[in-house]
Amino acid sequence: MPPLRMRRAAVGSLPMVSTGLLAADGIVMRFGRRTALRGVSFSAEPGEIVAVIGPNGAGKTTLLSILAGLQTPTEGRVSHGVREVGWVPQQAAVYRKLSVAENLRLFARLERVDDVDATVMRMLAQTGLADRAGDELGALSGGNQQRVNIAIGLLAGPPVLLLDEPSSSLDPRQREVLWAFVSGLARESATTVVFTTHNVGEAERYADRVLVLADGELLFGGTPAELQAAVAGDGADRDFESAFVRFLHERGH
Repeated sequence: MPPLRMRRAAVGSLPMVSTGLLAADGIVMRFGRRTALRGVSFSAEPGEIVAVIGPNGAGKTTLLSILAGLQTPTEGRVSHGVREVGWVPQQAAVYRKLSVAENLRLFARLERVDDVDATVMRMLAQTGLADRAGDELGALSGGNQQRVNIAIGLLAGPPVLLLDEPSSSLDPRQREVLWAFVSGLARESATTVVFTTHNVGEAERYADRVLVLADGELLFGGTPAELQAAVAGDGADRDFESAFVRFLHERGH
């Protein structure tokens, strides 16, 4: 099954802590003796953009894969108020020798959308790739390829979109184009977006809220400004990245 295909989220037995469109309640994930997530709870509203940040091995990708329904948590449950979400992994299983339109058409059929041709035309227009519809995917820039990846995740019109490191291979100009597109989805279609990133400046700039994970534990959930304010001291940490590093250090990470 293609990695970008929509999946149902895993459901457990705990009561939900929020009525948000997307909510996780007490998520625990163990792999043998290793605990990857430790009681993670949060919610996200329609049109909200949430960034998940933290050190390597914090459990960010594991959390997103559980939200997407790709993995079942050991404990806890996920709810999104809808049956399906859009999932865009860091490494997408697209076909580089096929054209942009052919890729979209193939995945639309796999998603069993009602009108394949109309859906493909809509996504080409929405992503600004109508003039590249006949181009081989492998000939596109990294930014345009990532827009195709996201378009595939949106084929079924999900109200929740999950992005794992969506801009990791993009240059600054390509990142700007990508985030203009994603921000437009949230603003104009009320799409809830949750993304992971190592670029904390990107999280500060584009996210309404940040979740800080470290060693599988959710240490913070709030706005970037609130994270900066949470750092103790004399106000020397003026930028978000240094405040984030100091926040982790003060909490033993």
